[in-house]
Amino acid sequence: QVQLVESGGGSVQAGGSLNLSCSASGHIFTLTVMGWYRQTPGKQRDLVATISRDGTINYAPVVEGRFVISRENTKDVVSLQMNSLRPEDTAVYYCYVEELIGATIRGDWGQGTQVTVSS
Repeated sequence: QVQLVESGGGSVQAGGSLNLSCSASGHIFTLTVMGWYRQTPGKQRDLVATISRDGTINYAPVVEGRFVISRENTKDVVSLQMNSLRPEDTAVYYCYVEELIGATIRGDWGQGTQVTVSS
């Protein structure tokens, strides 16, 4: 099973920046998609951004133009540079990866890291 270690959460004022990083280890098969989701209490976990192994990127409309996702395939690390942060970006951010096992795709989640943006 994939182990995911997240870092970089914290508190910042509106307009500030934070960088999240997630390192994957313990997997045997290729990680296809890596990315980030976020969740606030009582709500579903929502997509923030994903990046495939070939570099295809998908952003949630509410973060496009402010957040930048990147990936280092050789190190199995995915990062999220968050700029122009808003109070509504406050959430627990979860790293997500997909592992291709034969014809099956398995998803794994990190433990989550808190991001708090104050106005």
